[in-house]
Amino acid sequence: MPVFQHGAVEIAFLDEGEGDPIVLVHGFASSKEVNWAGPSWTATLTGAGRRVIALDNRGHGASTKLYEPRDYDTALMAEDVRALLDHLRIERADVMGYSMGARIGAFLAVMHPGRVRSLILGGLGIKLVEGAGLPESIAEALEAPSIDDVRDPAGRMFRAFADQTKSDRPALAACIRGSRQVLGREEVAKIAVPVLVAVGGKDPVAGAPQPLAQLLPKGQALEIPDRDHMLAVGDKVFKAAAIEFLNARP
Repeated sequence: MPVFQHGAVEIAFLDEGEGDPIVLVHGFASSKEVNWAGPSWTATLTGAGRRVIALDNRGHGASTKLYEPRDYDTALMAEDVRALLDHLRIERADVMGYSMGARIGAFLAVMHPGRVRSLILGGLGIKLVEGAGLPESIAEALEAPSIDDVRDPAGRMFRAFADQTKSDRPALAACIRGSRQVLGREEVAKIAVPVLVAVGGKDPVAGAPQPLAQLLPKGQALEIPDRDHMLAVGDKVFKAAAIEFLNARP
């Protein structure tokens, strides 16, 4: 598995296929394998003629684990993606993120607009500007002695997911507490590239896609039918819309 060093953080990534590059940024408690390879995104995109690059965010997968919340500021995580582009000598790429990864992608587009050709925000709608990411109660759920001690439904869902993916739960708790930044409406309005905002119709975590798309100069919204936050990521409607969006962008 290829890795590169960004400051004190070692970032693991995959790089497959040929064609226009697209960088995939996974969600909280996930990894490049769980978020992208498992649901066949990697195969779908390489099959559509794309070069697919996906990283494990700091604190996740095979990348360095950190235990201070300040090390998970969303801007720092966006700089990890920028550093990956530098490492691979890619000047500009399409970027797709899911949930926390979508927030990271949006920050990258604001901080380094010349590096992002188009943007797909999955599992994140208006809460990009109106919410500070996942609730801090999830950190408490991750730190609980057992999942049986967790009563909060969202906390229980993410605790089960973290256990399933064999994640470093203290690192994830620090990530929840540190990655709570939002973008202002004025910042979102400056994202000039085409943006697809895709959210499950039964997703209470992300916020509605339409209000966010309306803030974006070239935004379009997709409501993924009958999918919640966990199931929307691999949905065939989402995949088809993403491929159509990438093929249509300039």
